Parts: sequence; C-alpha cells; structure tokens
Amino acid sequence: MLAAVLLGSAAVGFMSYRLFLPSHATGLIPVAPGRASPDRAPAGTAQSEAPLASPAKVPAVLPDIELPGIDGKTHRLTEWKGSPLIVNFWATWCDPCLREIPLLKALRREHAAERIEIVGIALDYPKEVRKYATAHGVDYPLLLGDQDGLRAAAAFGMETGLPFTVFADGTGRVVTLKVGELHRDEAELILGRIRDLEAGRLTLEATQAAISAGVRTLRGARAARE
Repeated sequence: MLAAVLLGSAAVGFMSYRLFLPSHATGLIPVAPGRASPDRAPAGTAQSEAPLASPAKVPAVLPDIELPGIDGKTHRLTEWKGSPLIVNFWATWCDPCLREIPLLKALRREHAAERIEIVGIALDYPKEVRKYATAHGVDYPLLLGDQDGLRAAAAFGMETGLPFTVFADGTGRVVTLKVGELHRDEAELILGRIRDLEAGRLTLEATQAAISAGVRTLRGARAARE
C-alpha cells in the first residue's frame, strides 16, 4: 500500500511526500544473493544505529539507471563503470544528506589517484538541486530524480528513506549499501576494502564480510562515545 501511494505521488510531484529515514533505520544492507537479513548491530548500540526492520533486495551489479543531470544531459549510471563508484541518494531538504556532501567532495578529491567517482542522485526539485549545487560548490556529477527517483531507488532495493549510499567496484559489482548518514571512518573503511578487492587481495565475499565487521565495530565505538 505504501509503495502504491508513493508511486502515485510521483505523478503529481515527488516532493509532495518528503521521505525521511526513521531514526532507527540505519546500517548496511547485504547484496544479492546473500541478502537474508540486514547487518546486525552489537549489544548496546544506540537506537539511531540499529539495523533496518526489513531487508532490501540490493542488486549484485549496478542497474542501468538513466536520469537527467544538472548539466542538461541524460546520463546512464553505467557510463561510470571502470572506476570505483559511490552513488549517493539525497535531497536538499534532508539534513543528514547535506552533512554528507562535504565528506563526499573530500573523498572525491583525496582519492582522485584511484579514479573514484561520486554520483549524487537527488530526489528533489531540479531548481532546488541546481541552486544548492551552485551555492555549495558540489563538483561531482548530480542526477535529477524528481520524476524517476522512486524507480531509481527501487532499482537498488530501496523504497523510501534518505540518505543512502551505494559502493561499487570498477567492474560495476555492488559491494555494499549504507543506509543513513555516511561517516568518514565508514567511508574510508569501505574504500580500503574495495582497494583490496580490486588488487586481488580479497574476494568479493571476503570484502563484504570485512566491511560488515568493520562498520559494526565503528558503530559500536560511536555508540559508546555518545
């Protein structure tokens, strides 16, 4: 029922429904085929770092999403295949999303030698996205999902909730999906394991296991400090 309402809202303007993640719905989502349950938080983890209530069906490879960019051109997500890719779903009205943007800009700059690319998919009005991007110097590609954003999110197994961030390797394999605000320590850990994967030091399964364990540890440490 909720999905039907949300899909219907897209026809009259996506932003008639502003989608926020519940405070408890953050964590990693397993990638197909190992997607039986979401990443489990350790005992004592703060409510804001608990796992999602139900598992998403995250694809094993990047879906061939096609969306307009703020540059006026239509882009396919697969055109960035060949480089490690971070796909960030966000909106200008989402405070956690906006807190991520300086980090995403820094990651792109700091990991330029590794050819890491970041693509933002904004579930928002184009005018607001362009205004924000100009005012804040967003220097990575931005795609506009005001009309087809729900379908783009659904292609990654997500129905509602922002922000969420997808990490893929250079061959287009989806390595992990982080739901909720992305933190620097999490991003660096994930990118480090993707480096190991691309260098042949880890298998995909070992990479995903290392990321899950590492992020769980970081979340536990963050909860202990709060």
